[in-house]
Amino acid sequence: MSKGFIPAAKPIVGDDERAAVDAVLLSGMLAQGAEVASFETEFSDVLLDGRAAVAVNSGTSGLHLGLLAAGVGPGDEVIVPSFTFAATANSVALTGATPVFADIELDHYCLDIAHVESLITDRTKGIMPVHLYGHPANIVAFRALADKHSIGLFEDAAQAHGAGLDGRKVGTFGDFAMFSLYPTKNMTSGEGGMVSTGDATVERNLRLLRNQGMERQYENELVGFNARMTNLHAAIGRVQLTKVMGWTAQRKANAAFLDANLTGVGTPVVAAGAEHVYHQYTVRVDGGAAARDKLASALKEDYQIGSGVYYPIPNHRLPSFMREEDLPNTEIAAQEVLSLPVHPSLDQEDLERIVEAVNALTTAGA
Repeated sequence: MSKGFIPAAKPIVGDDERAAVDAVLLSGMLAQGAEVASFETEFSDVLLDGRAAVAVNSGTSGLHLGLLAAGVGPGDEVIVPSFTFAATANSVALTGATPVFADIELDHYCLDIAHVESLITDRTKGIMPVHLYGHPANIVAFRALADKHSIGLFEDAAQAHGAGLDGRKVGTFGDFAMFSLYPTKNMTSGEGGMVSTGDATVERNLRLLRNQGMERQYENELVGFNARMTNLHAAIGRVQLTKVMGWTAQRKANAAFLDANLTGVGTPVVAAGAEHVYHQYTVRVDGGAAARDKLASALKEDYQIGSGVYYPIPNHRLPSFMREEDLPNTEIAAQEVLSLPVHPSLDQEDLERIVEAVNALTTAGA
């Protein structure tokens, strides 16, 4: 058995990415320019069925600017999950609006639509489901719910490049959607984000907001930000975009092997009609946080296998928010989830070691 450490995530950056960056460096055109424009077009073609894409400097910027571009601001409420990375709620708060925390369903860890509907008020500006771990939220139903109440639908697709539901890709349902391009995501630009929209006004607002509020130099139409993506980052992203579907296929194959062979933990459930891209392979561990953390520690110490807990503290209990909420499924997930390696760099020996370790440790009560 190999003794090398198996990391929970492993960004893949090779000679193609280095050559693309070198070409930009040699061109002398480092800031936002032709590479960014090409990346936007190609991202749209590959992952968005032609819907407009706007590149920004991070996923968090994408959420923040998307909300502003869609008209969210002080006095508004946006319903979000508490069980997600803090950037989801942070982006709402940064607009001056209030994030309203809803519970999740425990099969896919995405927003529970019945609880969301119960939280809609006359201040609700929109709903922001997260396609968590690469599994799509019930986005068809959320689109219908948003339309029913004449509110916005905003997709946090940070972890869901290429995911879909009923044959339609995530990122094409909402007023806007955001994809993160952070190094550990299914594809990366080094750092960055991509925002998709089918609304021409939202698209123009996004392009203004990312560039100090101007379309033409020195003709600032509104107060904006410097949230531009550089040509250097776009060059990396363009190369990664040519590989992401192959990597996704490998993630799915790795997940299928784990599904078929793991015992002692609850393996991921995939909804009917859903295309899961396995940004994370997240299992449930009986016995609460103590049992889960003991398993994670033993995997690392005894078998040299990394893992991750996403997310141990729900957003509503973070010091930055501190709300009293009744979100029972969120609390269960925070106590029981553990993400195992599923990235495309795993080989068969790695997969077998993960299975052997998890099965042995859960049988032994580790």
